[in-house]
Amino acid sequence: MTAAGFLEGRRLQMARGVLLQCIMGGYPPARFYGSDDGDLALVPDSKQIHRLPWSEHPRALAICDADELTGESSRLSTRGQLKAVIARYAALGLAPVVATELEFFVFAPNPDPTRPFLPPVGLDGRREDGHSAFSISSNNGLRPFFSEVYKCMAALGLPRDTFMHEMGVSQFEINLLHGDALLLADQTFLFKHLLKEVALKHGVTVVCMAKPLAHTPGSSMHIHQSVVELDSGRNVFSDEAGEPTAVFRHFIGGQQAGMADFTALFAPNVNSYQRLCHPFASPNNACWSNDNRSAGLRIPASSPVARRVENRLPGADANPYLAIAASLAAGLHGIENRLEPSAAIQGEFQVPDKLSLPCTLHAALERLKRSPLAKELFGTEFIEGYIASKTLELTSFLDEITPWERRVLGAQV
Repeated sequence: MTAAGFLEGRRLQMARGVLLQCIMGGYPPARFYGSDDGDLALVPDSKQIHRLPWSEHPRALAICDADELTGESSRLSTRGQLKAVIARYAALGLAPVVATELEFFVFAPNPDPTRPFLPPVGLDGRREDGHSAFSISSNNGLRPFFSEVYKCMAALGLPRDTFMHEMGVSQFEINLLHGDALLLADQTFLFKHLLKEVALKHGVTVVCMAKPLAHTPGSSMHIHQSVVELDSGRNVFSDEAGEPTAVFRHFIGGQQAGMADFTALFAPNVNSYQRLCHPFASPNNACWSNDNRSAGLRIPASSPVARRVENRLPGADANPYLAIAASLAAGLHGIENRLEPSAAIQGEFQVPDKLSLPCTLHAALERLKRSPLAKELFGTEFIEGYIASKTLELTSFLDEITPWERRVLGAQV
């Protein structure tokens, strides 16, 4: 849209079905988004209009809500779903506080998708070989790229907490500062968009797949969650003596009750389960623990005022709006129904069957399809439409034969 048209308040409309477009570009049958495929209005959030600092020509980006033409939020909108969850907290005098940790890989350009991703060539003429975890070296040659990333973050108003080289080859992690749940979802979305755009300028590729490299840790999007009173800002997970409260227990109980049903919302792609089924610090379980990275729900060591629950299931490929909405909705379900969690698990442990999670996209979609809780919290229209779109993606994947099948099974008699 032209700047003049935007400033005049010209309404931008979009076909309703676009919200269910799958990642290959196709659509499920029209019955999932209204057989007429009528329009939605894209309504810009006045707090999320940004001049794009990496663009050579003046351009701006506006994050929008997708609203029905009657004015209410579309049930197919993931941002709308998150806003609805936040409103349910507000009705109880509460507000969720969230922080995200996003991991990603920086690779050399990869024009041939049949070839593995490779790290960029470093300043010494070599590619990183996996021995740079937590390194502060500039040898990878990415300093100019990250310098522009930091400048663009500042220009977009994206405050960052810590930034580090992670365990994987050319893998990095950023921690965004905790705050309002919708704001953090917007910031996580903007940061991922920023990464991709700045990478193009610097001749590298940023990949937010959950598991882009074999035999290497995958990329997560851990979600840290606490709940405060709207009036006082007090963390309701801790009492006056600094001890955990019943609300804290119920929140964990709700997280456990929803994790298996919502796995397809946290792990939305076929590749997501490559990360979860090789669980190096990527736990595919609904156990909870104090400061144990093998648990799907970890309680980090912290002061009582910062007591929080870390959901370690989502990958970097998750939709931040939907993943945060699903996690917070599960926690609120536990608070409202006073659900009690299982006993905390420490050290090495065997995952009880009742706390195990689906380990393929097919199994996760089947679990979501059978979930009354998912339809209660997100509505039948959204859940059925989401499943229809993801089923198209799964079918597309199963239509292809992988190199492993040709290499290993092609020689079988």
